[in-house]
Amino acid sequence: MEISASQVKELREKTGAGMMDCKKALAESSGDFEKAIDYLRKKGIAAAAKKAGRATKEGAVFSYIHGEGKVGVMVEVNCETDFVARTEQFRQFVKDVSMHIAAANPQWVRQEDVPAEVVQKEKEIAIAQMQNSGKPAAVLEKIAEGKLKKFYEDTCLLNQAFVKDPNKSIDQLLKETIATLGENIAIRRFARFVLGEAQKEDAAQ
Repeated sequence: MEISASQVKELREKTGAGMMDCKKALAESSGDFEKAIDYLRKKGIAAAAKKAGRATKEGAVFSYIHGEGKVGVMVEVNCETDFVARTEQFRQFVKDVSMHIAAANPQWVRQEDVPAEVVQKEKEIAIAQMQNSGKPAAVLEKIAEGKLKKFYEDTCLLNQAFVKDPNKSIDQLLKETIATLGENIAIRRFARFVLGEAQKEDAAQ
């Protein structure tokens, strides 16, 4: 089937993938946009996995102010070279992540960053809520794991649904960006400030 330049352009704008990759994805998917996006995501994940171990010592610290100075975000995103750090695609990715943090208020970058005691407490709460259900312990454990997964989706940046496109997670967006730019990229850390919100040390006083 004939794939038009406008179709390729539209898919590229939606996914950030290269023109040839978009054309191939559309050809493989018989022009079906959703299937083409899935094709690119799968390809992006594979490409990103190959680059995951490579060192990321360049990048950018980006600040974003939202709501007339009511919310502020600082985020550090690393890549392999200064060349990629200066590209428009990398800068747009960092900006999108900053805006997402302002809107979605994650607590940690990845689920591995969540303290063990927090994970244990969430699991205990989930099991306690179902203790009188009469379900076997093995079933309660499985339900608790499901609730824990939802907890990670709510509180961990990489697990959250991207606010500009809820059909993909921030982790998927990251992998697509890695595939597009051809370098390993890592979201290292972030800080989110809300005007008038008490910091932990202030609240303790």
